[in-house]
Amino acid sequence: MLRWRFFLGTVLVAALLGLFWLDHAASLPGLALMPVLVASVVLGTQELLGLLRAGGLGPGAVTVYGANLLVVLAPWLGPLAVQLADEAGPGGIPSGAGAGGLWIALAMGIGLVALFAAQIRRFRAPDTAAANVAGAALAMVYLGLLPGLLVQLRMDWGIAALASLLIIVKLGDTGAYAAGKLLGRHKLAPVLSPGKTVEGAFGALVACCIGAWATFQWLVPAITGSPPCSGIGWRAVLFGAALCVAGMLGDLSESLLKRGAGRKESSTWMPGFGGVLDMLDSVLLAAPVAYLLWLAGLVP
Repeated sequence: MLRWRFFLGTVLVAALLGLFWLDHAASLPGLALMPVLVASVVLGTQELLGLLRAGGLGPGAVTVYGANLLVVLAPWLGPLAVQLADEAGPGGIPSGAGAGGLWIALAMGIGLVALFAAQIRRFRAPDTAAANVAGAALAMVYLGLLPGLLVQLRMDWGIAALASLLIIVKLGDTGAYAAGKLLGRHKLAPVLSPGKTVEGAFGALVACCIGAWATFQWLVPAITGSPPCSGIGWRAVLFGAALCVAGMLGDLSESLLKRGAGRKESSTWMPGFGGVLDMLDSVLLAAPVAYLLWLAGLVP
């Protein structure tokens, strides 16, 4: 299983790097990556709805799918349409100055209205109506807003922002897995996630910090054709450490959802990795942290 996991992981990383290059070379930003993200959101939503149902909730599936896709596509299609029309975005903000955030907020508002409307239509007697709306809203934030921030990273700061996030977080996952298997002795969260160890967490931290430096020094320039970043030392380490902590919280957050539903994996369609949520969990919670650091100008 370990060799299969590393083999499949290598194939996925190679495919992802190829997509990064294609997206950077495409005439429209996000053109090569959006189909992959949309497919991931649809599959992840299916898994999350399964976890919510196993936990006794019943949010309307069609509405949740629609709301999630609306929120994910909004920061791409909205500014893109404005850019193609050569007009100002919402509130007079040009498409290249962060208008995608307004599109996300608008899509979230419309999505919430739709979630309430769907639950109102289905209401027959006092039961779990409020909990169903809360579960649907969680799904919209988890698999709508957070993936939407991945799109926003790509639109605001280019492919380097998105590529660095995914590469660093996944290197952290690999470092945690390898260190945990080889050196793991002390449980990190024994009740919530018995397989995670303190040694694995340190392995993730080391991998993220070294990976962040290598990413900005070599990988991002190789993808974008730009010269290597200069003076990246401490900022790369801090960026890697911040994404590492956020990624581990993302992993534990998904474990919380799975344990609440009495599940070990979100699904089993990819041996060695679990389901889509098991692959995306660390990336999703790292997205707002990465966005904040890019916004604050603290990224190399």
